Amino acid sequence: MNASRDDGSLAPAALVERVAAVLAGERDFIANAANAVAAIYFGMPDVNWVGTYRLSDDELVLGPFCGKPACVRIALDTGVCGAAATREETVVVDDVHAFEGHIACDAASASEIVVPLVGPQGLVGVLDVDSPRQARFGPLERAALEAIAALLVVGSDLKG
Repeated sequence: MNASRDDGSLAPAALVERVAAVLAGERDFIANAANAVAAIYFGMPDVNWVGTYRLSDDELVLGPFCGKPACVRIALDTGVCGAAATREETVVVDDVHAFEGHIACDAASASEIVVPLVGPQGLVGVLDVDSPRQARFGPLERAALEAIAALLVVGSDLKG
């Protein structure tokens, strides 16, 4: 069975496999985050922004991403990224316009999922994925993105 879709995107499980393959043998977090983000951006349909933020002095600072320019710094008590970081749990928002405190870096975004990146010393950052389609992220996408976040944390040398 071919895991690739007609538009070149991948089924969620195949996306996890692709990310595992591109991370294999590399320990640098920035390099791994860049490749993971690109794999998600080009492998997951209906997304318009994919990126990472790293924790630095009680705020999230922009890391590797694909999409339009983004907010560089996010306070831990702000937006979907801040909520996921503070709770250290995945936050799925079906309609970002209904999320109080949502940060609109791209007006086209309608839904969002943010997965915390938690290493042995605790939170090191978040993986953030936006879509122009409401309710874009279901259980399969959540499981895939959580698996990718785990691969990124386990497969990289982290400071945190």
